[in-house]
Amino acid sequence: MKNYKLTLAILTVAIVWGTTFLSIRVAVETIPAWFVAGIRQFLAGIIMLMILLFRKEFKWIGWKNLGYQIIFSTLMLVIANGMTTVAEETVTSSLASLMSACSPIAVFLGSVAFGLQKFSFRALIGIILCFSGILFIFWDGLNDLSNPDYLMGIIFLFAAILGWASGTIFTKKLNLQSKNITLNLFYQFLFAGVVQLCFAFLFSETYNFENWSIKSISAMLYLAVFGSVAAFFAFHYALTKISPVQVSILAYINTIISIFLSWLILDEKISAKFIIAAVLIIAGVFIINYNPELFKRKKIEENSI
Repeated sequence: MKNYKLTLAILTVAIVWGTTFLSIRVAVETIPAWFVAGIRQFLAGIIMLMILLFRKEFKWIGWKNLGYQIIFSTLMLVIANGMTTVAEETVTSSLASLMSACSPIAVFLGSVAFGLQKFSFRALIGIILCFSGILFIFWDGLNDLSNPDYLMGIIFLFAAILGWASGTIFTKKLNLQSKNITLNLFYQFLFAGVVQLCFAFLFSETYNFENWSIKSISAMLYLAVFGSVAAFFAFHYALTKISPVQVSILAYINTIISIFLSWLILDEKISAKFIIAAVLIIAGVFIINYNPELFKRKKIEENSI
């Protein structure tokens, strides 16, 4: 029973982040994508502020650290999260989650380019598996790319992958470490929320606030409270108890949960080729990231929040 907190944290990350693609798809049914992303991040920032004020930890972080947080927020939240949300206006949540599962491949290739990791034969096998999976995804869907809306959705997904990978590499390259993750997240969420809300008013063809359904609003609130705040705290807590590689395995579970829920709740068609693609991509990413030495670590250094 003494590990019930860790078990709860792992289940929270696996289940909640596994439902985010589904929630985004439901939210954008009646709410413009940039509004969904912007309100989600802005509300998450307000929640972080309330936590900081309650703990009496709210303070100015300095211009240099603020610059780092803005860069990180731009790459990970404005581009990666925002573009994924926009993409789900025209592509299925199952496809979005599976394509996003390729992000670690982009991180690995970028890390090799910047000298942060070494290329290996095992990595080559993983990359081949991953790209084979991508080919299976579009095997029967090449004609769909002739649809401008669908094509833009795919382009947005690739932009999101590059944004997430760039943010991860940026953090690794500068070896950024946070003494107060909650404080940094407040600035990140607030910046992303303001920028995305500006995009919402600039690029949304129509606001139609009166047409926003209760279901879409509920999904958006779920993304803010659980997808952005609760899951992050659970993720951070898990990192203080087990190794990063062990936590990263949750990403594979997230993808499986997301695809299953998309089929179950949204009635999205999951073909045999799509399942093969999912297996190839998940296997490829796992092979690249697998490191038996890291699994031997019982606990990593605890970070303060």
